[in-house]
Amino acid sequence: MADNLSNTGENRVLDFILGLSATAPTTPLKVALVTAAGSDAAAGTEVTGGSYARQNLSVGAAVGGATTSSADLVWAGMPAGTIVGWEIWDSAGTPVRLWYGPLNEPKTLSAGDEYRIAAGDLDLSIS
Repeated sequence: MADNLSNTGENRVLDFILGLSATAPTTPLKVALVTAAGSDAAAGTEVTGGSYARQNLSVGAAVGGATTSSADLVWAGMPAGTIVGWEIWDSAGTPVRLWYGPLNEPKTLSAGDEYRIAAGDLDLSIS
């Protein structure tokens, strides 16, 4: 997902690169699923119910301005609903939304279904 950093994520990247901040996001970064898409300025509507919980994100070192997920992301026991996108949050006491993007195709789930994003299928880049 090129250039889908939230406004907060964009500011943090610029501050870090320009030496205005040495603080990285609080890890582990977490992937959330949304039923209504967010924007640069506002979070989407996160899935609730069932056994849903944000999942830890693992990525490799960036190459050419891009990286990808390096481990499967698995949500078991999902509630019924349609997932339209994802968001990446840090793990601060008050979590900060850093990145967001749509799924290639919305996914409708029945109660109890498992949802999986396979390793290598969540691409992140800055262009």
